[in-house]
Amino acid sequence: MPDLLIELFSEEIPARLQAQAADSLKKLVTTGMVNAGLTYTNAAAFHTPRRLTLAVAGLSEASPTVQEERKGPKVGAPEQAIQGFLRGSGLKMEDLEIRDDKKGQAFFATIIRPSRLATEIIAEVLEATIRNFPWPKSMRWGNGSLRWVRPLQSILCLLSGEAETQIVPVEVDGILAGNTTRGHRFMAPDAFMVNGFDDYEAKLKRAKVILRADERSAVIWQEATNQAFALGQDVVEDVDLLAEVSGLVEWPVVLQGQIDNDFLDLPPEVLKTSMKEHQKFFSVSNTKTGRIERFVTVANIETPDQGATILKGNQKVLAARLADAKFFWENDLREAKAGMGKWQNSLENVTFHNKLGSQSDRIKRIAALARELAPFVKADADIAEKAALVAKLDLSSEMVYEFPELQGLMGRYYALEAGMGADIAQACEAHYSPLGPSDDVPEAPVSVAVALADKFDMLMGFWSINEKPTGSKDPFALRRAALGVIRLIMVNELTLPLTVIVKSTGVSSGANDLIEFFQERLKGFLREEGIRHDVIDACIAMPSSDDLSLLAKRARALQTMLTTDDGESLVQGFKRANNILSQAEKKDGVEYSYGADIKFAESDAEKMLFAALDKVDAQIKTSIDSEDFLSAMTAIATLRGPIDQFFEAVKINADSAMIRRNRLNLLSRIRTTCLSVADLSKLEG
Repeated sequence: MPDLLIELFSEEIPARLQAQAADSLKKLVTTGMVNAGLTYTNAAAFHTPRRLTLAVAGLSEASPTVQEERKGPKVGAPEQAIQGFLRGSGLKMEDLEIRDDKKGQAFFATIIRPSRLATEIIAEVLEATIRNFPWPKSMRWGNGSLRWVRPLQSILCLLSGEAETQIVPVEVDGILAGNTTRGHRFMAPDAFMVNGFDDYEAKLKRAKVILRADERSAVIWQEATNQAFALGQDVVEDVDLLAEVSGLVEWPVVLQGQIDNDFLDLPPEVLKTSMKEHQKFFSVSNTKTGRIERFVTVANIETPDQGATILKGNQKVLAARLADAKFFWENDLREAKAGMGKWQNSLENVTFHNKLGSQSDRIKRIAALARELAPFVKADADIAEKAALVAKLDLSSEMVYEFPELQGLMGRYYALEAGMGADIAQACEAHYSPLGPSDDVPEAPVSVAVALADKFDMLMGFWSINEKPTGSKDPFALRRAALGVIRLIMVNELTLPLTVIVKSTGVSSGANDLIEFFQERLKGFLREEGIRHDVIDACIAMPSSDDLSLLAKRARALQTMLTTDDGESLVQGFKRANNILSQAEKKDGVEYSYGADIKFAESDAEKMLFAALDKVDAQIKTSIDSEDFLSAMTAIATLRGPIDQFFEAVKINADSAMIRRNRLNLLSRIRTTCLSVADLSKLEG
């Protein structure tokens, strides 16, 4: 079975698009071939700055002949329906058969799709793939109609079998597929022939091109860390930067340089961000002091002077960039020492949202909310309010204007420079967190108060102007804000009644809707722990379900109970009791909700159930009062035996009306007791 090799060679593809493009090439080509009847053993896609490559092994030589039978309209159907069937099947009227069917006679078509050679199918599929490739942005050049991310220069398309290797005849906008490619743009620019994937990859490497992105990444990291180790330094790990840089070079040449002494006192985060964003440099820190003193850059060419000229140019450009950063830093420090009043005033002229006022208005709301939340998180209210008033002032700083990703972090530096306490400075940095499911969660009380206030203000503000998430649209990232609130509550084990918090800010209409929004986000959060959705619904139906920490505790306890035989059987017993009771109440037109008396119990099973309910009710009350839901669930699971014995030994619809009424009231006690821990009626199965 032959192997297929495709290479689409172009001008440099942006690094951020390469991996997705390689995956798209693989998916489009393999799907197209399979749909046309070809099979293959495996496929792998590769990418470099100038090429997308696909290698398919074990490809069938041709598609099989396929015979398909289709049933058409009945005989005597309108002519329009018959003609439509003919067009769809590609046949003529004389090609159709008339057969007896359940509802009379109908037309039948037998369609034979003849076998096609793999080369024919590949040419068709590859041309369609190239012309309809899903680039986020593409361009046309010259007089052609083809759109590609950068000008496409050549196509390599080979089908290699045991006997021969043949070029698949593909032509797109005058570019005819061949069996040649090119190596490194500068070090090996001449074209060379290949006759299969192994030959292709080996010749590329000799031509100074490493085809595999993970191999380029490994070369970069290994050489960078080796060079740093030799100087007593550590390369600061940055997975995203490593992936990006490996997409910028076909033959990585790692060089290490020195940061000028004038800039070594800049905050390490400023150095790292400036070098990463502007120059794509890795930061290198001193192993003894942790201070960033050097950098690693990756060139795409070997030079006679071992990169000295490249490094000199990079250091010159870096010095200019860091000079700007130092200028911003020094200006910002002067403003911080002066109390940050200028920044505070400037935020009055920055609109947060046209219906929610300025950034300054938002800060005042957050400060008031932080003060209100402080007792719930055991924070000092005055300090929490003060922290909230300064936490976002760095948005007006020159450094954050240049590097927005440093917001909050720079606020910590400026708060310390202004002489504020460590807890306020920490809150400036931490109040944006958590931003995602893997982000660290603040735990210092002041930081937690400000972080909660920040996210609550977002949610309640946009809820108040009816700008809620709809479907997949969430332009203000309100789902992320709600998940942030949930993680803050869960990690810090906070008792926080959302209804009180929401209504205290003036959000009355839609308050219940917002609570439900939190509960839906909590469902997703708890499902990640493996908790069933119906278990969560059973707990949401209980009182105080606006306390998310309490709700989660109850759900985890119920889930644990349901994993036991007693717990699962208890639920079935509850449902049986509930169904019998509900039917009787509907039939009799009365509610059996009180009056069960042990003196009317006729059997030992009834008496045992009375005693068990008395004991469990007391245990449940004590456990729920102390929020020990696991103990409450464990206690209620002990009812499994007495309930099972009761149903085995007792006839509910006794001949005596008084006995029947007493037993129905006893079922009501079962229902009430079970519902005191969770709404078990919402459990499935």
